Amino acid sequence: MCGRFNLITDAQAFIDFFELSNSLALSPRYNIAPSQNIAAVRRVGDHREASLLHWGLIPHWAKDRKIAYKTINARAETVAEKPAFRSAFRYRRCLIPASGFFEWKLIGGSRQPYNITLKSGGLMAFAGLWESWTSHAGERIDSCTIIVAEANDAVRPVHDRMPVILDPANYGIWLDPALQSPELLQPLLKPFPAALTLVQPVDRSVGNPANDGPICVAPLPR
Repeated sequence: MCGRFNLITDAQAFIDFFELSNSLALSPRYNIAPSQNIAAVRRVGDHREASLLHWGLIPHWAKDRKIAYKTINARAETVAEKPAFRSAFRYRRCLIPASGFFEWKLIGGSRQPYNITLKSGGLMAFAGLWESWTSHAGERIDSCTIIVAEANDAVRPVHDRMPVILDPANYGIWLDPALQSPELLQPLLKPFPAALTLVQPVDRSVGNPANDGPICVAPLPR
């Protein structure tokens, strides 16, 4: 699964990388946790827009928002069939921008966190889905989930799953609402190449979502 990640960038780099038509007020986020609002990129008409979505997808048919605690991730193997995700998979796909994500490994009775990034550094995008839900009181919440697949060889020693990191060449395909065939979309949901992945141990303070500073991503000496 993916239960924690980071997004460290400035506004202009963010706009340029994702070819956005709007700006989004961003401050560095070193330790993003479920139930928080996170940046997402969606296609609106013929352009891309960034907005903040609740992390934990709430299907339009949900009776209340509690389901969001169980829907922070969607498995790539079943996302096209699961009732909570299948409609969004066809019609409401998005990019979840990130600089890296965290996973934990049990070592000597304690859990060691790792920050997993691109070897080249910079931004990446997870494959995401979004939904719009309205409560009985009329409150509207736009929410999202991150799709996860089997881990690549670099991540597997730490965890058996990882977010689907999309190739930038496929951003347009993933965001295109006219493309609705699972047969076309499913091949995009594959592990990111291990040779391009960097896995580094970081301070255990990242385990507390209240800690959101540079120490969360600073590599520990090996």
